Parts: sequence; structure tokens; C-alpha cells
Amino acid sequence: MMQMASLKTWIPIVLAAAVVSACSTEQHRAPVEDRSASSVVRVPPPIMVPALPGSENAGKPGYYTVRPGDTVRKIAAQVNQPWREIARWNNLGNPNAIEVGQVLRVMPPPGSAPPPASAAVPPPVPVATQITPGVAPAAPATPPPPPPSAGADDLEFIWPASGQVVDGFDETKNNTGLSIAGKAGDPVFAAADGVVLYAGTAVRGYGNVIVLQHNNTFLTAYAHNQTLLVKDNQRVKKGQKIAEMGASEASRVMLGFEIRRSGKPVDPARYLPAR
Repeated sequence: MMQMASLKTWIPIVLAAAVVSACSTEQHRAPVEDRSASSVVRVPPPIMVPALPGSENAGKPGYYTVRPGDTVRKIAAQVNQPWREIARWNNLGNPNAIEVGQVLRVMPPPGSAPPPASAAVPPPVPVATQITPGVAPAAPATPPPPPPSAGADDLEFIWPASGQVVDGFDETKNNTGLSIAGKAGDPVFAAADGVVLYAGTAVRGYGNVIVLQHNNTFLTAYAHNQTLLVKDNQRVKKGQKIAEMGASEASRVMLGFEIRRSGKPVDPARYLPAR
């Protein structure tokens, strides 16, 4: 009887201990990780931004990094290279499709043939910076060559301004055009029909400059303007007002005027009508 009583006494104790052990195990059980799709934070892969064409050449001699507002024609005027050659060197199917930060080759690749002289963009007109008013240009040491024979591309130019010529063409003095005096705001006219190849201030020392392309042979340049009235690629007519005379980067108000034939500066007085 004592044995049976002992067994009956311990059964509840054992059961209670089992319950307590089970509860203790439940309380200390390791948390279950929720691996459902909604609980997983997915990190997107990094966005790969393609490098702009020519970026590996940034900063190298003979290359140019495109800035806001640049066009191939403006860049060509700054580096004094034909814009069509720059487009060819960089395989630009559309010369207008360039991006800020793109790096362009602006000097001929090694071993390439030089472009024809008529394709080059001329620099602005070099003119004397110190001029005494009323002094006529000195006569050249040798008589000028006769005017070239007429050709299909020859033009009849008009005077681009009405003022007095205060400095004339003289290759020995590096005067490759005429300096025409005037007052600030005097009109500057296109000397012949043409297209604006460049209008801006890309070259230091010559102020506001306009370069017109008239045909495959002739270009004209107009320097030191106060105000430019035309834009790149604009068509203009002979006698159209394209600028107002000024003294931008010059010692006095004047127009620096140049004519180039097949890329070479020529004496404008030989092509302008007599006054």
C-alpha cells in the first residue's frame, strides 16, 4: 500500500515538472526567421552610366572637352580648324549631336593629310592697336599684284562701313585687313550674300567677331564690334546690317575688316568698289 501511495503521490509532481519544462523550453526557443518574400529587403544593382565618347582623352593635347553652349562650328573657330574635319576626325554623323563632357579630337590624327586651305576657319582680323586718327596708311614698298582673273566664285563686294580707312592691308606688318574708323553704334554691313560661319568672342584680342562664308572661295571677317545682330548658320544678304561698330578689345572705335580668298588673306581694297 505504501508503494502504491508513493506512486500516486509522484505522478502529479512529474506531470507538473513536465509542463514547467515544456513552458521553459518554449520561452527559450530561438526565434524563427521569416523568409517570406515580403520581409526580404532587396538591394538594387548599381546603375552603370556609360562613359561619354572620348572621355579617356580628356586633358590630352589635341583634344577638347565640350562645354554648355558649344557647337562643332564654335569649337572649330576657337581652335582654327575646319569644322567638317573635326566632324570627320570624330566620326560625327550629325555634327550637331554632341554632348556636354564629350571629348573631341580637334587636331589632325598622326599621318593624316592637311585639309584644303579654303576649308579652314580664318582667325579674326589682325589690326593695329595704336592708330593716329587722320593718318593714311603708308604705301607698300612694292606695287600690289594685279587682281585675280574672274571665276565662277568671284563676288562683287560692297564696303562694310562708311568710315575712313585708318590702317591698310600690309602683310609685312601682319595687317591682314582694313581698319575702318567710326563712332560707337555705327552700322556694319555684310559685304556680300552669305552664311554666318561664326559669331562670338572665341579669340582673345579681337572682341566681338563675325565670320561670313560667301561661297567655296571667299570668306569675310568683321572684328571689334560693339553688338552682334546675327547668329551662327544665319543667312544674310549683301548690305544687311549685321553688327554695330565698337571698340571691343581695341584701342578705339573701328571695324577690322578682312577678305580671305581660298583661305588666304587678300587686300580688301582690290575687291571693294572705289569711293
